Amino acid sequence: MGKVSDYGASNIQVLKGLEAVRRRPAMYIGSTDVHGLHHIFTEILDNSVDEAIAGYCTHISVKLNSDGSLTVKDNGRGIPVDMHPETKVSTLETVMTNLHAGGKFEQGAYKVSGGLHGVGMKCTNALSEWMITRVRRDGGIYEQKYERGVPTKQVERVGEAKDTGTEHTFLPDSKIFSTTEFSFDSIVKKCRQHAYLTAKLRISVIDETGGRNRRYDLYFEDGIKSYVQFLNINEKAIGDDPFYMNKQENDILAEVSLQYTDGMDEDVRCYTNNIINPEGGTHLAGFRTAITSAVNTYAQKADLLKGMGGTLNGDDVREGLTAIVSVKVPNPQFEGQTKIKLNNPEVKSVVTKLVRDELLTYFDENPNVAKEIIGKAVLANKAKAAAKAARDAVIRKSALETTTLPGKLADCTSRDPSESELFIVEGNSAGGSAKQGRDRHTQAILPLRGKIINTHKYRVDRVLENNEFNDITTALGVGIGDTFDISKLRYHKVIIMSDADVDGLHITTLVLTLFFRFFRPLIEQGYIYVAQPPLHKVEIGKKKYYFINDEDKDTFVAQAKASGKAPVSNRFKGLGEMNPEQLRETTMDPAYRVLKKVHIEDAEEAENTFEMLMGSEVPPRRRFIQTHATKATLDI
Repeated sequence: MGKVSDYGASNIQVLKGLEAVRRRPAMYIGSTDVHGLHHIFTEILDNSVDEAIAGYCTHISVKLNSDGSLTVKDNGRGIPVDMHPETKVSTLETVMTNLHAGGKFEQGAYKVSGGLHGVGMKCTNALSEWMITRVRRDGGIYEQKYERGVPTKQVERVGEAKDTGTEHTFLPDSKIFSTTEFSFDSIVKKCRQHAYLTAKLRISVIDETGGRNRRYDLYFEDGIKSYVQFLNINEKAIGDDPFYMNKQENDILAEVSLQYTDGMDEDVRCYTNNIINPEGGTHLAGFRTAITSAVNTYAQKADLLKGMGGTLNGDDVREGLTAIVSVKVPNPQFEGQTKIKLNNPEVKSVVTKLVRDELLTYFDENPNVAKEIIGKAVLANKAKAAAKAARDAVIRKSALETTTLPGKLADCTSRDPSESELFIVEGNSAGGSAKQGRDRHTQAILPLRGKIINTHKYRVDRVLENNEFNDITTALGVGIGDTFDISKLRYHKVIIMSDADVDGLHITTLVLTLFFRFFRPLIEQGYIYVAQPPLHKVEIGKKKYYFINDEDKDTFVAQAKASGKAPVSNRFKGLGEMNPEQLRETTMDPAYRVLKKVHIEDAEEAENTFEMLMGSEVPPRRRFIQTHATKATLDI
């Protein structure tokens, strides 16, 4: 984007003070849980990355210190320390303590940056018990300390320096955050993302907490092209090398890399000035328009749409697509401080034009890759037509059955979804016990006759031929695909109940895969649970005790024997071995049962895990099993 050398006190504008951040932290960082905690780290990291984007920083160091604090250090230009013309105090103090003061409001300091609102470092400062900022600039080392955002003394020169840069060390405030323990893995992941997005930027992550001494060095010569290859590492890719382009029009730069796989899922990640936009925005809209247009234009020119009776649509051409869309925009407009979506309308047309032209050139130069991509899209189009016919058949069947719901569903009498529960139960025998042991008013039972289809491996048309899938779909009542409507959900607790053994865990994984692929909003809104049936029953006289793991049972038995009692222990082989009363009191009764709510902590990790466990590639699954077989557990 070109360097801009003028960066001094006159570039910093002052808007407001800082107290509002401590009063309403969630308004600025989204939450005060572990996500908010990592957000205040991200705000500091983003400022160093902005220096790298501007061309002044080549190395960033992130250190998790033994006292729980965190240090981010860069070799950028260093925050200006001379007196600010408006505030009459050091520019460093102005930047760190005035809510809307920063170098992001003037075009002279940064042509593009992630920190639009100028509140990033101030949020971190305000929400930290203490913070120390050191600047290497103008031949000296300058330092200021803060307590909960308030300077404890003026900026002072504490040493000499031949280089330049900024270093922040901060301890999150335990009065603000529910946890102040940083996750090394989460920080490495965030830094890896930035290293991919800024080619040739080196980021070091060091962990010195708990006596550890581990380090990651992240550096990618090929930037987002390497990112696409990383995302496709367990996939069978189409073509040897990802498509890559880096073009600019007016003040907007579009950098895009993409590669197709033989899978069915689309994975497109969008960034503006290196900040992820999880809900996309105008750059995503422009990219989608471009790729649909380019594929259709080339396909028609090469006469590859015979028998189609029309053109390919967006869903067809994006099946199996992995892509990174990174734009640099001088004045980005986002939805909210967390920047979930880019709103600049001018970005769409620029991205559409640049990507379309470059893709057409790529297809001309790589006709075999283009032919395979288009063949895959044509197959997707045909499968979608077959899936629509099958889905319509399911919907018609549901409408005709009215009160007679599918399969062996024993419905509850309540029609209030907020109090209704659906138990998806492994096997007919367990289903029989569950039906007898349930609360008929609020609890419905749907037994599965066998192992449900692996919905991660097959196209929608094949999945819709599976009876168990159709039974679950019809029982839920929300529809699928473009007919999905979460307001029609018939049960606000959907509970997967299977044996506590390897086969039972496999059943649970298959059902979770189904929900993740076809009904993900049900997981995201907290409607999906996994029951925890006991593994053991221990009897002491006429009293019965149930345990869901070996460790708790062994501890209880040892204590009972030490007290002179004679416990009798039995291990359950499965749900079907329990009588209705036992199943009710251990696994179904809200007063005593243990349920695990399923949630998606990290959508990217979840996607990768499902692909590794349930995808068609065997080697990654074999490696995982060999590594983790001895410590397998259901951790949801």
